[in-house]
Amino acid sequence: MRLILIIMKKTTVLIFLISLFGFAMPLFAQTNEMIVHAKNIGAVIQPTMYGLFFEDVNFAADGGLYAEMIKNRSFEYPQHLQGWKSFGKVNILDDGPFDKNPYYVRLSDSGHEHKHSGLENEGFFGIGIKGGETYRFSVWARVLEKSKVAKIRIELVNPKSMEETQVIETQHLTIDSEEWKKYQVLLNPKKTNSKAVLRIFLEGKQTVDLEHISLFPIDTWKGRENGLRKDLVQLLADLKPGVFRFPGGCIVEGTDLKTRYNWKNSIGLVENRPLNESRWQYTFTHRFFPDYYQSYGLGFYDFFLLSEDIGAEPLPVLNCGLSCQFQNKKEQDYVSLDSLDAYIQDALDLIEFANGPITTKWGKIRAEMGHPESFNMKFIGIGNEQWGSAYTTRLEPFIKAIRDVYPDIKIIGGSGPNSEGEQFNYLWSEMKRLGVDLVDEHFYRSESWFLSQGTRYDSYDRKGPKVFAGEYACHGKGKKWNHFNAALHEAAFMTMLERNADIVHMASYAPLFAHVEGWQWRPDMIWFDNMNSFGTSSYYVQKLYALNKGTHVLKLTMNGDLVTGTKEQNGLFASAVFDENKNTIIVKVVNISSIPQLLSIKIEGMKKNDMLKGGRLLLLKTDDLIKENSLENPFEIVPEESELKVERKGVNVTIPPHAFAVYILQK
Repeated sequence: MRLILIIMKKTTVLIFLISLFGFAMPLFAQTNEMIVHAKNIGAVIQPTMYGLFFEDVNFAADGGLYAEMIKNRSFEYPQHLQGWKSFGKVNILDDGPFDKNPYYVRLSDSGHEHKHSGLENEGFFGIGIKGGETYRFSVWARVLEKSKVAKIRIELVNPKSMEETQVIETQHLTIDSEEWKKYQVLLNPKKTNSKAVLRIFLEGKQTVDLEHISLFPIDTWKGRENGLRKDLVQLLADLKPGVFRFPGGCIVEGTDLKTRYNWKNSIGLVENRPLNESRWQYTFTHRFFPDYYQSYGLGFYDFFLLSEDIGAEPLPVLNCGLSCQFQNKKEQDYVSLDSLDAYIQDALDLIEFANGPITTKWGKIRAEMGHPESFNMKFIGIGNEQWGSAYTTRLEPFIKAIRDVYPDIKIIGGSGPNSEGEQFNYLWSEMKRLGVDLVDEHFYRSESWFLSQGTRYDSYDRKGPKVFAGEYACHGKGKKWNHFNAALHEAAFMTMLERNADIVHMASYAPLFAHVEGWQWRPDMIWFDNMNSFGTSSYYVQKLYALNKGTHVLKLTMNGDLVTGTKEQNGLFASAVFDENKNTIIVKVVNISSIPQLLSIKIEGMKKNDMLKGGRLLLLKTDDLIKENSLENPFEIVPEESELKVERKGVNVTIPPHAFAVYILQK
């Protein structure tokens, strides 16, 4: 074997000649010289730049982030015992203690000592319990006769047990008042079971009424009683998001106006928040969930509190008077222009609820819920993926009313469901005319689309509204998996977002959550079942950007051009930022190509006596492009960290094929 090494200016060509069998195989590796222009610090990167978008799709709320384990806890589903099995003598009544949730059950003596009356709840794809953990069972109840007591037995059960007993844990409650009262008992199962059910037996002959039957783990996020799943919130908190958009996209619109998300129904006493039909209940018949409803247990107060917990700016989105335009085509399906006042007032009242002093109507309600301090809300979105004049004529009076009362609130309008085209262009021109602060753009597109967007925002009007890349995900060829290849294309796309941080002020991947048994839409950032959760490759791409976003953009070029994945740039995308708090230069490079690439990263513009003191590499890669993280292997694809050997004012490295690298250079 002979090795010939030819060294040329700015280019190294390695040619391996393998002659044992009479043939040669050349491998060319060209050095890609990237220049980081560090002298002139660029645009400020907004604290909101990398954020989160929550929507109750894929059982993201009830059965997901919201830690309630009982389905249809207040018997308000149209089929009042959906999610329940009843046995013995059980009746449904509708004159309960909560006017917005009037239904409850009455358990009565069956009339035979061997016939038991009671209920069994299936939970959300089962009830996941962990041995050694504690769970709080609560119920509103009353006994029918004065001076009498009733008893119920509460059990956590493995219905498929092959052992001597199905029962995992048992506790008893005595109901001692003819007035409605809340009772609770703690359950301490010794065994773990992901598919348990809750059983309630009437003990004795005394009739009892039960309402709002609830089961929560004690160990919720921050230990709150009406709390959130700790593992899922921790995954969000670990991203250190800058903004948190809620309560969704399409559920804001509703399948029709009757089922739009109404924020006023989602606050106040949790037992009296009325049920709402999920926008996603009827949408996909190939993965159909007729029991998909919103309890509003996870409501706007809880979203604001979560935003505060994870350090993100809250960004609520409200209905603009339009139901989903994909599903509703007629003008009578929408709120008329002369009937918008109630919707506009909802927006003004929300701002007062979030920010108003406790002396105001809605500020007082916030304080009574436990948060007298303002949530300091700065942004509001009006409408989701609406389009045409039907949207803009309704948006305009919202803008006027909000500007008149709350001129400092930044208003976000939309560019519709398309990423380009006639409607997209029309909406952008209208958003400029109306003077919104940001425009929400959505991109659910293919790999080729993501690779074509390297210069998307370079030509945007810097004097117009800023951009919120509010929903995006790469939908790979074939099945829409969360494979690494899709995440790699998202990483390439994000170099363009970062490079244009003067106009792109927010960005969030979507959707956020998916239950492995209850999904209808994919890909998604975080997957979970009743017991466990994991972040996808896309999650780790977001994390690498969010935790290394820097404070200012730095210009980065290769052969004098921005690195945007053009044919001449060998499948490379790149961006650079400066972090003034840590005095670091951070260079992000994505190699879409199938060969390793030699990189020479040079820092120009440093002071004469300055030099790099060290560096770190964060590398996300896998040899199998369609590999995914999973519940069984949650850390199959995660960033690997290593030290970088730096030179005085640069670094020479090799980025592997199909890889995302973050080079952190310490000044």
